[in-house]
Amino acid sequence: MTGSAVLNTVAIGDIQAPHLEYGQLGPMLLVFGVAVLGVLVEALVGRGWRQFIQVPLTFAGLAGAFVWILVLGVKDKPLHVAAEGAVGVDAPTLFLQGTILVLALVSLLLIADRQNGAFTPQASALPGSDAEREGIASGTVQSELYPLMLFAVGGMMLFTAANDLLTMFVALEVMSLPLYIMCGLARRRRLLSQEAAVKYFLLGAFSSAFFLYGTALLYGYAGSVRLSDIATATGNNAGSEPLLLAGIALLSVGLLFKLGAVPFQAWKPDVYQGAPTPVTALMASCTLVAAVGATLRVFYVALENMSWDWRPMMWGVAILTMLVGAIIAITQTDLKRMLAYSSIAHAGFLLTGVIATSQAGLSGTLFYLAAYGFTTIGAFAVITMVRDAGGEAGHLSRWAGLGKRSPVVAGVFAFFLLAFAGIPLTSGFTGKFAVFKAAIDGGATPLVVVGVISSAIAAFFYLRVIVVMFFSEPAADGPAVVTTIPTAAAVALGATVTVVLGVLPQPMLDVAGQAASHLFVR
Repeated sequence: MTGSAVLNTVAIGDIQAPHLEYGQLGPMLLVFGVAVLGVLVEALVGRGWRQFIQVPLTFAGLAGAFVWILVLGVKDKPLHVAAEGAVGVDAPTLFLQGTILVLALVSLLLIADRQNGAFTPQASALPGSDAEREGIASGTVQSELYPLMLFAVGGMMLFTAANDLLTMFVALEVMSLPLYIMCGLARRRRLLSQEAAVKYFLLGAFSSAFFLYGTALLYGYAGSVRLSDIATATGNNAGSEPLLLAGIALLSVGLLFKLGAVPFQAWKPDVYQGAPTPVTALMASCTLVAAVGATLRVFYVALENMSWDWRPMMWGVAILTMLVGAIIAITQTDLKRMLAYSSIAHAGFLLTGVIATSQAGLSGTLFYLAAYGFTTIGAFAVITMVRDAGGEAGHLSRWAGLGKRSPVVAGVFAFFLLAFAGIPLTSGFTGKFAVFKAAIDGGATPLVVVGVISSAIAAFFYLRVIVVMFFSEPAADGPAVVTTIPTAAAVALGATVTVVLGVLPQPMLDVAGQAASHLFVR
């Protein structure tokens, strides 16, 4: 036997199969597995039957993954590093993943609603039909959206659980690529939707490049992409090296882009307006949870020893995000663009919880994400219900007098707007109080002052919509309110959670506090 053959034999003998904790990874694997089944359904099942198979299959996958997370959550201190250290399974991760799954289930009600023109193969082929006017592209494309949604949700779950930067980058792409496609599937305003998808894709590609470049720089500094190793390297060295600081800055660009923070927010209004409203609801809720979860993991684990270096930067980003989102929203006349700028302002509020760098900040941020997600889906669900001859009546002037035409729908939408504004006895007030209190305890009182001022500014454009709905005369050709069972269920769930988390928030606060008490696994 030659020397090279001996070396090859030894090398092969030393190779060991990676150890995968399938029980810990089960929820993500289930979602990805159902997504693959959905692709097979698209390839093997006739067009007329795809819708009837995809909807229950998607629901079962999301619900099954959520039940699995509940099973993992009841175990004592679920602090595990799985998949050879690539994935961290801990209490905050399980909370974030459970929140994503529940919000995705509620968003599924909107996506699967046939009457809003989303997925009716027969009707979508008819010019002038509801599906043609309102829906996501029909025929073969419409049913393909279900596996795309599952891949996106699976990527979001992995994004919040990634324990090294390369896994986080892969999760970022798995989450983003389906969303790029989904944003371009609107049928009535096709050019606007495709323009939004292209903008999202191009800007998302730039942000991914920044993220990957930052990962390379941090690897060059720490010699590893694992978050715990980066934390060790920053703890053992003076944290002023240009390589480290540049890596943190570039990595932050990728994370803040997904968060929609200023100055990386330019994509949000165009994408929210151009994308089909059910897809917008999914993005505005689930994507935000995933982005904040990944941000928390990076800054609370990998960069915990660098807080004195990155906190001033985050202070500036949070202040700009809150003020820019609130001020520019005042000038908006399209409701979806207004909610997009509102989402930007709320991203700033969430950053105040991140800046707190404490267990209370983590707990308040987790609660805020759950509360804001339900309110957001409910608000976008109401928008899908108000229609005129051209489809959704998105312009504010078309909502004049809606409180007289349909007081229940207008009242529910007004309630969601008040929750966004942070009025007491709503989940919005409790969420803001939680993150602001944590920020004050963390020494960020000036940041909270800016947050309160921003909330006061934001209240103006929320109240303006309410005034238009209830104190303006309805036009003769005003929009109609189309109520369907799935959309009404989404609205009811959003309103119920908004009320419960505002009036009786303590149980959810306890759950979030218990999740935050374990912090993140190293």
